[in-house]
Amino acid sequence: MDVTRVSTSSSSNLSQRNLALIYERRDSKLHNSSPSTQRSSTPDKDVIHHVIGDFGIWQLRTILIIFLCKIPASWFMACIIFTAPELYPSTEFQCNPPILKPNQTITSNQCYIEDLTTGEREKCTNFLYDFDFHSLIMDFDLVCLRDIFVAWTQYWHLFGVLVGGVTATKMMMFISPRHVYFIGQIAQIVCGVITGYARDFSLHCAFRCLSAVCCAIMFTSGQAISTVQASSYLADLTFGIHRSGAIILYDTFWSIGVIFLPSLSSFFNHWSHIYLGITFPTLILTFLLQWTPDSPRWLLKNGSESEVERVELMIRKGAAINDREFKIPPDFREQLIALRNKLRSGPPPAKWSDLWRGPRAKIHMISAHLALSAFVINFMGMLLNIRSFGRDYLVPNTIAMGFAEIAGCFIALHFQLKFNKWKWQWAGGFNILAGLIGCLGWLFSHAEMNSELKVTLWMIIATIPKAGVSCAQSMIMACMAEVMPPNKRIPYVFSVVTFARVWLLSAPFINVLKKIDVALSLSSYCALSIFGGICTCLMLTPRTPKPIATLVEDKIKDQKEASPLTAAVWTVENDYIYI
Repeated sequence: MDVTRVSTSSSSNLSQRNLALIYERRDSKLHNSSPSTQRSSTPDKDVIHHVIGDFGIWQLRTILIIFLCKIPASWFMACIIFTAPELYPSTEFQCNPPILKPNQTITSNQCYIEDLTTGEREKCTNFLYDFDFHSLIMDFDLVCLRDIFVAWTQYWHLFGVLVGGVTATKMMMFISPRHVYFIGQIAQIVCGVITGYARDFSLHCAFRCLSAVCCAIMFTSGQAISTVQASSYLADLTFGIHRSGAIILYDTFWSIGVIFLPSLSSFFNHWSHIYLGITFPTLILTFLLQWTPDSPRWLLKNGSESEVERVELMIRKGAAINDREFKIPPDFREQLIALRNKLRSGPPPAKWSDLWRGPRAKIHMISAHLALSAFVINFMGMLLNIRSFGRDYLVPNTIAMGFAEIAGCFIALHFQLKFNKWKWQWAGGFNILAGLIGCLGWLFSHAEMNSELKVTLWMIIATIPKAGVSCAQSMIMACMAEVMPPNKRIPYVFSVVTFARVWLLSAPFINVLKKIDVALSLSSYCALSIFGGICTCLMLTPRTPKPIATLVEDKIKDQKEASPLTAAVWTVENDYIYI
């Protein structure tokens, strides 16, 4: 008899006995477990997920179209950089009083008329301008109060973002996300045009606020807020790690808009024309809406019975594009109806007071609220703070900030994929280190050096904290829901985001600190980065062990798909028979 053949057959019998023992232990464990434990071991994968898959061409096309709404949103936020540039006194604007008495003179900053005998000053109210760009501050004579009024108009924009986010969330309780998205587009076009042609400063601020409301409605209705039940495109059409990746990279299109804003502004020499230039590209989004599907689960949960057929056609089309038609079950319609009943009979979201109960719940509530508030303030404020480095460097500095934001998003994606459990600590540590680097500006703030070299140093120490803030903000927006149980995720995310946007209203006024020192405004943002990084380090994703049944099934699947050449060889003492 051949020794090798006997050894192989005996090893095969041993492997079968081992596998049978594994199944026996698994069945015994499942039999002794409670029904709730058995249900929890089954993956929560409904028919929509089963048919269209985690991610495919259909989802890619959809999220790319949705991502585009971030570009006009970033333009409306950052356009103040180019619609209200700084003017230099004496050379580009001069005080032009109706009557100037012999004992009166104009101060060097062209903002006051001073009486030489009494020393009294009165504000200049009439100016002459000599500047090739017709800016917003020239139309409203804000040259002497530019920083305050720029902060004021920016405040109203950020207030609109706050109102728009809440409005979109409430609208999606009654209107499908796709229709909310469309309403935001049309309203943004109308409000953007009126904002550009407003000739009263109060009216301009009001419609700038309304334009921000519309922008927030657009990107809130398209953004994945929490779970599938959040009724938003990214959360409803992508699954698994692809969902987190899509949300993390959502802000990259915001940064792309920031990068292209200087080029767009260079085509116009009037601030009103810039507003028209950033408004009408939204028409492209309206045209692309025909390739943007609605939220299937929202339609099943909130729509009429006829919506089941619409969802069926939508998912069949997506499966065809993803080449997954073979995944469609024969009773597809019946399974959709069952899913509809399941969504409608699901438990309501938890109350806000319930968010504080549970393991580490208080820590996650406090740390997430404070961390996102710090990062959102920095994300918006640090971009506007580049005006502190001089008007002549606005274009390269804006582009550099945009690329820093993109780098931060990809760093967040790397942390998410490589350090899943400890990603919060990596992101927090990155922000602490970046914030400390940003505080180095005090070393050369008053040093005598070449202006270009000084601006370069300012931008180097400003882009590093900017990348850190972008990293942490995108990660928190994408992954903060995973620290809470499913029934608490929607109110948790809504509470954190709304709280952060309330504090975001303070961002424009931090930039006024540059009047004292450029390093002071930048250091203030860096201090917030350090504070936010510490809070982020306190967050921790709960670890859920993989069920035994799933482990066994995965092992069997791997054995089926593995090549025979890579199969393990079992050697047991006395396993060979010698004849």
